[in-house]
Amino acid sequence: MTIYKFIKCTIFEGMRCLVMLFIVLVSETHAQSDFGSSFNPTYGFVQPNIPQDYYQEANGKSSDALKEALYQIISNHVVFPYTSSSTDTWDILQLSDQDPQNHDNMILVYTGRSQDKGYRDGSGNYSQYENGNGTHNNSWNREHVWPKSHGFPDEDDNAYTDVHNLKPSDRSVNSSRGTKDYDFGGSQHSEATECLTDSDSWEPSDSVKGDIARILFYMVVRYDPGYDHNNNSFDLELVDYTTPNNNDPILGKLSSLLQWHIDDPVDDFEINRNEIIFGFQQNRNPFIDHPNLVNYIWGENYGEEWNESLGFDNSDFYDDFKIYPNPTNGDIFFNTTLNNSKIEIYSEIGQRLYNIENASFNRIKLELPVGVYFARILLNNKIINRKIIIK
Repeated sequence: MTIYKFIKCTIFEGMRCLVMLFIVLVSETHAQSDFGSSFNPTYGFVQPNIPQDYYQEANGKSSDALKEALYQIISNHVVFPYTSSSTDTWDILQLSDQDPQNHDNMILVYTGRSQDKGYRDGSGNYSQYENGNGTHNNSWNREHVWPKSHGFPDEDDNAYTDVHNLKPSDRSVNSSRGTKDYDFGGSQHSEATECLTDSDSWEPSDSVKGDIARILFYMVVRYDPGYDHNNNSFDLELVDYTTPNNNDPILGKLSSLLQWHIDDPVDDFEINRNEIIFGFQQNRNPFIDHPNLVNYIWGENYGEEWNESLGFDNSDFYDDFKIYPNPTNGDIFFNTTLNNSKIEIYSEIGQRLYNIENASFNRIKLELPVGVYFARILLNNKIINRKIIIK
């Protein structure tokens, strides 16, 4: 498996670290990875590398206390300049949103287009791209998923340069989205044909709806409160309506984003992106690592205590218990026959989809769409957790 290699430096140590990073970037040219982009998603090829005890302070918390604990975990990240001759947000995006199948290219967020990294704003000679017909309008630039005008308009504000909130986008499509809220509905965009838009909202492609939602969930937690370059506090909030065209630090539409989070689960591209950004900024998006957190802050589990063990990892009392094949088309086998056991199947965000009592068999057929799921099996008064990938 090829995973992006990068130099993880909390503080870059002068030219030595910069040269090392340059060598890594060059060495990856023309390479391919084993996973797909969000527009051709794969599941299970990339595993999150969460530091031990990273979310420890969130365990046992609920409601606003849980949100506050997550804020304390992910705040105070390493800040990189927006544009600089040293490592900046351009450089990080070229790794985080790199085309897994062509490391010379980027995947643009709203069009899904794989585009040469060099074909970007400020690159100058656009005519060398698109068979000599390249234009400035088709270059890629940096989309602020949470619009910077909604709370942090100055480049000196940490939120402005937070790469978790930045995505590469076609320049003209970025302009069309502008500062619109996210919601269902509208007419088809002429260039980003999988997107819909109207006077006050933007509906992205189904392929990235969950990605967008989880970025915005991150922003609400990370910048609650946030601080501008004059050290004045602001508080980003998601609201359940499309917002007026002003500079208030609010954005909609929460109910649509919650639905998108369910409809478009975390895929390998998103996990890999989180790892790359963590390597630079030293903070993670909790809603990629633990998608079920959404339910505990905005959903049906609000008021209940969250624990990291609810993420259904594979640590349990039965290390030799196997589910196969995995990945599967839905037809799975157990390497031992269950005896009056209980089987529960959960979605990645913690919704229970199957609840089978008194199971006494070694095979089950799951009728589920492609994605990542979790099996919880009660066997001999012990709980077995297993991740299942349906492809």
